[in-house]
Amino acid sequence: MKKEIIINSTANEHRIAILEDGKTAELFVETPGKARNVGDIYLGRIAKVMPGIRAAFVDIGMSQDAFLHFSDVGSIEEFNTLFDEDDDEKEEEAAEAAAQPPMGAAPVSSGNGEATTGEHPENRDHRHDQQRRRHSQQNIPQVNLQKGQEILVQITKEPVGKKGVRVRSAISMPGRFLVLIPFDGKVGVSKKLSNFKEKRRLRKVVRAMLPKGFGAIIRTVADGKTDEMLKQDLDELVKTWQGIEKSVKTEKAPALIYKDMNTTSSVIRDLFQDTVEHVVVDEKKLYKEIRAYVQWISPDMLNRVEYYREKEPIFDKYGIEKEIQILLSKKVWLKSGGYLFLEKTEAMTVIDVNSGRYAAKKEQEMNSLRTNLEASREICRQLRLRDIGGLVVVDFIDLEDEKNKKKIYDEMKKELRKDRAKVTVLPMTEFGLVQITRQRIRQTLQLSFSEGCPMCGGTGLVQSKTSTMNQIERWIKRFKTEKHEYRLELKVNPVIAEYLSAGTISRLMKLQIKFFVKMKLIPDPALPADEFKFYSLRQKKDITDQYK
Repeated sequence: MKKEIIINSTANEHRIAILEDGKTAELFVETPGKARNVGDIYLGRIAKVMPGIRAAFVDIGMSQDAFLHFSDVGSIEEFNTLFDEDDDEKEEEAAEAAAQPPMGAAPVSSGNGEATTGEHPENRDHRHDQQRRRHSQQNIPQVNLQKGQEILVQITKEPVGKKGVRVRSAISMPGRFLVLIPFDGKVGVSKKLSNFKEKRRLRKVVRAMLPKGFGAIIRTVADGKTDEMLKQDLDELVKTWQGIEKSVKTEKAPALIYKDMNTTSSVIRDLFQDTVEHVVVDEKKLYKEIRAYVQWISPDMLNRVEYYREKEPIFDKYGIEKEIQILLSKKVWLKSGGYLFLEKTEAMTVIDVNSGRYAAKKEQEMNSLRTNLEASREICRQLRLRDIGGLVVVDFIDLEDEKNKKKIYDEMKKELRKDRAKVTVLPMTEFGLVQITRQRIRQTLQLSFSEGCPMCGGTGLVQSKTSTMNQIERWIKRFKTEKHEYRLELKVNPVIAEYLSAGTISRLMKLQIKFFVKMKLIPDPALPADEFKFYSLRQKKDITDQYK
């Protein structure tokens, strides 16, 4: 598979596209107002402990408290060792505790702004992950968190909707070749490394150079790397952690202790591997920064970093801009003539597969199978491209043959292996539905390009002009039963203002005559179509809420 990384950089936005065989597979967008915060480490304070939901809320200085599930809590004694340097006895006890796996093994950052639940994706297979999760659940009742207690936490999920960030207290520090795990003396190796001798060599080398009390996960890209390169990466990570230790002792909670790499740097760190043919950048300063980083980590790959000099915009050149337009659309066309329709709800994302003009052909079962197979491949790509997380339900075209249903399921499993996020897919039900859960780290990519509609609030529907006018009339009726004022100012959306003032004898005029009150109409574009404001000239204040 041909892989490319295309980077478009401007003063206000960085966009990174991952291309697979010329098609956009993943897209990252970073703007000043929506900077990435997954991987950031905070010194927080427990604001609330809620045993009923097995979680605590941590004040880390954000507008909303961070969510800390008990299964994401490491041993609190580990954190306390940062303040007990002069107590030899406590240090020995902490070292013994560090040799044991942290209770409730937490998600470990994959370094690209994402994390995975349970064990690190490059460290444990699915069976072991389930065993650790069961072990974690057994230990949950032993968690002892107190309100006001200080705790070191790392962000694993960005805020989604009205939910705050999710955090864990088991810290991990991702590097180019290693992931450093403080307080955990174990050494894990990526399950993607198949060479047994190489895995044994890497494990032996890393274990020999690790400081006491530290653990590490050896990443896939460490395959074939020299001892010196691994030592250099480890030294950088340990140096970073030592800086964190010093900050913890001087800072007062809540405080940001460590800021992880930005999106561009993390993508280069994690995804620029031997499988990537080249990285193309259209901004000179960023190009020099990437070259300097690659010169340090993999000098042999330096010739793959290219500076884009053409006049045509880089995303237009590679066809990425068209893909972004598709991201903003609910409908995605298939080559066969069918199409997908994606709808985001509060609880899940629903995808409907339609045959379109392809339905006119004969052999319905085979045609449905071909369309469903093409749709399954496109759905898996759209999940990655749009970064859709949570529950996804796909309504495929009805199939009669159980073998054909299994083909759809197998095709989806094969395509989802390309996804770096943790994904679970279930076989097709009797109703032709396929259920998918995909790890949610951040809001969907669509929200990076858009924001909620001020008119409809995201529903796609607004209250009719007639209903708004009836609400205004009922307000005036309540007002006149209590007050004997005759002059008011009425602020409404310009669309409603035009509706009220249209005609020789306008609707506004009829209201004034009916209730014997003079109203000055003021159009206000900031007001939604279903809202209005009344201002009393006598009282010189807004009186809308008094008579609603």
